[in-house]
Amino acid sequence: SEVRDAIIHCEACPRLRRYCERIGREKRAAYRTETYWAKPVPGFGDPRARVLVLGLAPAAHGANRTGRLFTGDRSGDWLFRALHRAGFANQPHSTSVDDGMRLKGAWIAAAVRCAPPANKPLPDEREACRSFLQREIALLRRLQVVVCLGAFAFEVACTEFGVKPRPKFGHLAEFATPSGVTLLCSFPPSQQNTFTGRLTEPMLDAVFERAAAL
Repeated sequence: SEVRDAIIHCEACPRLRRYCERIGREKRAAYRTETYWAKPVPGFGDPRARVLVLGLAPAAHGANRTGRLFTGDRSGDWLFRALHRAGFANQPHSTSVDDGMRLKGAWIAAAVRCAPPANKPLPDEREACRSFLQREIALLRRLQVVVCLGAFAFEVACTEFGVKPRPKFGHLAEFATPSGVTLLCSFPPSQQNTFTGRLTEPMLDAVFERAAAL
């Protein structure tokens, strides 16, 4: 709860805070009656998790709207269906913070906690968020696997878990770390990947099946 509060009240990156607040005021037409979260988004899930699912950053009209990572957007639709099929989630859909979603054995976090313009955080913004992930990792005392959703998340995980030199990212690639935690790579479930067929549901299922096996 202390880490959650620190994340929510963070004001370290003025550019990101201005952007999130502006998106929350302007809104997307489909959500014009909703009140956007428009603050940094903390991680969530099972504190006894063995699997950490690591993404890039909140989506402007997804987590920046709902206040929960991968909740309320199409990327989350794909992710939670896969988590549900693998036994990590109690239901396949995540639409709001009060929808009854519960994770078992998994924790979801992002490398950057504010939605960035064009989905591209600046280096100093990435660094400003680093301590939040470090604190969450330290509290996940049973952690065994980090599922890295994309090359950016993989880069961050390699840094935090001391993997040098950084191996080449690839879907379903996995790498041991000095601490014994395994890094498991996946293409992120972005619309660019899912619409083009670069990532299919069986491909994403394979990642979480492997995570469960590990």
